[in-house]
Order: sequence, then structure tokens, then C-alpha cells
Amino acid sequence: MTETRSLRVAFLGNDAWSVPSLGAIARSRHLVVTVVTAEPKPAGRGNELTPTPVAVEAERLGLPLLQTSTVRTGAGFKELSTTAPDVLAVVAYGELLTPNVLHVPTIAPVNVHFSLLPQLRGAAPVQTALLAGLDRTGVTTMMMDKGLDTGPVILQREERILPEDDAGSLGERLAEIGAELLVETLDMLASGPVAPQPQDPSLATLAPKFGPEDRVLDWSYPAALLRSDAPHFLATKLDAFDDRGEGDFYGSKDMEDIVSVLSGRPEIVTDVGASEPDIRRFLAERAAILLGSHAFTQSIAGHVPGEPKVRVIERLEQILAGGAA
Repeated sequence: MTETRSLRVAFLGNDAWSVPSLGAIARSRHLVVTVVTAEPKPAGRGNELTPTPVAVEAERLGLPLLQTSTVRTGAGFKELSTTAPDVLAVVAYGELLTPNVLHVPTIAPVNVHFSLLPQLRGAAPVQTALLAGLDRTGVTTMMMDKGLDTGPVILQREERILPEDDAGSLGERLAEIGAELLVETLDMLASGPVAPQPQDPSLATLAPKFGPEDRVLDWSYPAALLRSDAPHFLATKLDAFDDRGEGDFYGSKDMEDIVSVLSGRPEIVTDVGASEPDIRRFLAERAAILLGSHAFTQSIAGHVPGEPKVRVIERLEQILAGGAA
């Protein structure tokens, strides 16, 4: 059996879910000629410049790293072009690539997408699969074209969605599957021409990016509905408004305090708008995900216009002391 040749791979990614694919290529016979990711951005309460998870992993692995605002034009495009890659490997990169970028590799631009295309095209396939109540999803590798996740399919692998899944647990499994499929895809391309299968546009569904207005829990809903509807956001970013849509933006320490208070006093749940004490168990069960993923919550209590805004934990302490307004 003839051994496949080594490909020169330019890797493009930003997300934590991109990291397994980068590591898998680095461990394979293929050569990572550059890792392209976004420039460091302010993050956290101190607004410190923070590199992407991909940048952190590339530096750990000692790989060539290009941190840039775009590869479509300017210095980013020039530096990518000079690496002369055989393949672009794109995983959760977040920038729609233009034809000039797609033509840089000598063999193909390849994308890892976390759904069974043509289902769930777009930026949020993991969250949308959970929100839609699907019992299965998967991963696709495809040849990229100028459309949004419309290129022909190379490989696919199905994955069952578990009842207890949230975006974090499902996304992590799909990221590992995607890493395996990506290396398999590179091996196929290294062996010679492949015959990717066109997608059937009549079967396409969309998974657009969620905005702030989509990350809202209405605490007047029954707890059972909140429990079933919220997990797709809990490993990313959660906003919990009161019924007036008001609230401050708080960090994971506030969430930790909230869970602690609610766990000790389930009766106060009804005072903050939830209709069932089951919400206490919902928060307690998800606390580890919220805290581990640096999720945020907005004030459960909200505020009256013209009055000072109150920290979440202070509001809960007022309720416990019988001083809630």
C-alpha cells in the first residue's frame, strides 16, 4: 500500500472547538505551515487583551502563528498566500472567506462544520440542534465555495444528542469527531482526487448566529420549560432578564452566589419570578457549566427606571431579609 504524502496545511480557527482539529493535524503526517486566528481582544472584568484558544494552542505546540483581523485583504491575505498551502483547514473561524482566499490552496479549502449538511447551515448549528429538539446531529467536512456552508460534502459522521446535552457537552464531542474527520479528509486529499457529493439545497435548513435578544430566559415561564429551553445557551452565554427586560450584566461569581442562595432557600424562587421551585435544581445542576464556561447572567430582579441598579446577590439578600420591593 502506497503511503499518502504530507500536505502543507494552513489552519484557520478561533474557537475552543477548533483546538482539537489543530492538535490532530499537528500529530498527523501533515505539516501545519501557519495557524491563522483573530487578534487578541479585551476580555474579562479587567478588559485585558486575550488571545483566542487557537492562538494559545498554536503557541503551546510551537506552530507558526498569524493573528490578524482578516485574511481577505491586506497583510493577512499576503502572509497566508506566502505560506503556499496545499489545503486550507477551516474550523469555527467565523469569517466568510472570499474567492481570492479560497483560491490560495493548491488542492482545496476544507471546512469542518458541526452538523449533517445541508441541515443547519450557519454559525450556530450546535445550539440550533438543541433548540430544535433534534435527537441526532453530526459533523461534515466539505469543499468550501463562496456560499455559506453550501460546498460539496467529503465526509460525514452522525452523533446522537443525549437528553442531558447542552451546547458545551455536545460541542465538545462534535469537535473531537471533527478532528478525526479532518485528518481522514486530509489523508484522502493526499492520496489523490476525491469526489465530494453536492448538497441537496431542497433539504437545507439554517442555523444563524444568535444575538443578545435570543439569549433571554423569561422567568415567568414554568420551570420545566426553562429547563428544556435553556441548555443550548448555558455553555456559551446566558442572559436572565426580569419581565421588564431590565438588568445589569454580571459575571460567574454572581452566578455562583445565586446558586448558593437558591440552593439553601428554594422558597425564594417564586419571589424572583419563577413559577416552580424546580428552578433551584435547574440552576444547581447547571452551575458547573456556567462557571466553567465563564457564562454570565443578567439581573433577575431588574430595576425601576431612575432608581439605582442593584447587584443580583444584593437583591437576593434583600428578598431573604424580607426587604424586597
